[in-house]
Amino acid sequence: MPRLPRKHLAPTSAQWSRRGFLKAGMLGASAALLPRLSLAASGDGQFELTAAMGKARLYGADGGLSDLWLYNDSLPGPEIRVRRGERVQVRFTNNLEEATSVHWHGIRIDNAMDGVAGLTQPAVQPGESFDYDFVVPDAGTFWYHAHTMSWNQVPRGLAGSLIVEDDDRHFPPERDLTLFLSDWRLDEDGRLELTSFGAMHDFAHAGRLGNWLTINGKSMPEIPLQKERWHRLRLINASPARILDISPERFDARVIALDGQSFETPRDVSGIIQLAPAQRMDLIVRPQKTGALPFEMMTGKPFTFATFQVAEAVEEDIPLSLPPPNPLPEPDLDDAMVLPLVMAGGAMGGMTSMMHDGTQMSPRSLMEAGMVWGFNGIAGMEGNPMFSAEKGKTIVLESRNDTAFPHAIHLHGHHFKVLARNGKALDRQDWRDTYTSEPEETVRIAFVADNPGKWLIHCHMLGHAASGMMTWFEVG
Repeated sequence: MPRLPRKHLAPTSAQWSRRGFLKAGMLGASAALLPRLSLAASGDGQFELTAAMGKARLYGADGGLSDLWLYNDSLPGPEIRVRRGERVQVRFTNNLEEATSVHWHGIRIDNAMDGVAGLTQPAVQPGESFDYDFVVPDAGTFWYHAHTMSWNQVPRGLAGSLIVEDDDRHFPPERDLTLFLSDWRLDEDGRLELTSFGAMHDFAHAGRLGNWLTINGKSMPEIPLQKERWHRLRLINASPARILDISPERFDARVIALDGQSFETPRDVSGIIQLAPAQRMDLIVRPQKTGALPFEMMTGKPFTFATFQVAEAVEEDIPLSLPPPNPLPEPDLDDAMVLPLVMAGGAMGGMTSMMHDGTQMSPRSLMEAGMVWGFNGIAGMEGNPMFSAEKGKTIVLESRNDTAFPHAIHLHGHHFKVLARNGKALDRQDWRDTYTSEPEETVRIAFVADNPGKWLIHCHMLGHAASGMMTWFEVG
């Protein structure tokens, strides 16, 4: 197998090298996506989910076996599919050598089940178990992942999809496809590179960027589609730091949902849609010809990292039917608590003095403490919340990115509307649970704080969160 050149490790998004991926053509395409996995129920009706060490090949058949951490020995973790309004009971067991927990990303659930160790629950220690028990109120595309030392555990494989179906089935199972997109940093032998985990250089820059992409754990897969039949494609960016640039129009797809929240009607989108870490995008596509359609990442020049293989239809044609939008509480902008969320820190001139553990610290001292990012002049979690709100209060966050890097900001327990960027109101004020903020950009969002408890706000470039870009708020 040709070796991966070291100079292609951890490129920036703009530097992602086409040459660094061309070796994949020598591997040949994977057979097809992994079959849909379901959790095996235990005798008492709970699902069993176990985190343990495992191995898998990330670079295709000729690549070496990587040392990974897996849920149920599966890459990605087993897909959980339930109906809206159903109760989810998961008995989680930790067979790793370090503590962990499970966060159910994008689901508006009870605070005690959110999975943030140290804030909503104690970390699950090695050999111990924790029972997650919640009802899913919204239909859509969501996911789950480790939320203890996420910068270390998610890039090793601890993540999976959580799909909540609407009351009515809108697509047959064979045409409702989850595409779990993961960015990996591989060494010269095609194995997961381990020595750079936790590197402060990564934390202070764009994060742990990889040099390889997989879909559902497969390298360069072939994804089966049927000619002249509607398909739903659920894209999940599970990368620790990589923003993926996707152009749906290049394979005649339309967007029907973002971050699990459906639109009233499908959208034709020209150009690129950014899919930041933790974000999801649901597409519909109806191929008109048999043959191969490239699935590309736009990196200056399109790079194909999977192929849609369109064959003659084997199922009956049915009219297009889409799920309705979820009923989310509408923000009351006339009676809102308006708060700043200023991002600071990082390399490339962004480092500044900030508060940490109650002390004003210099950039050098912050670096020594492993804290290089912050919100509102504070690096890392403090004992007091960023704000407290009565249940039902509308919150408007006016964020400003004073750093040299983009950030993907995630709010736990709530969805919000993105109202404006750089002072200009958006024509489409979409519901999200994670938004992207470019350097020097301002973003205005609004949500109703209707879910009681202590909730995290953090950058989903996981190294950024670990090194300071994390805070919390409380809903009474």
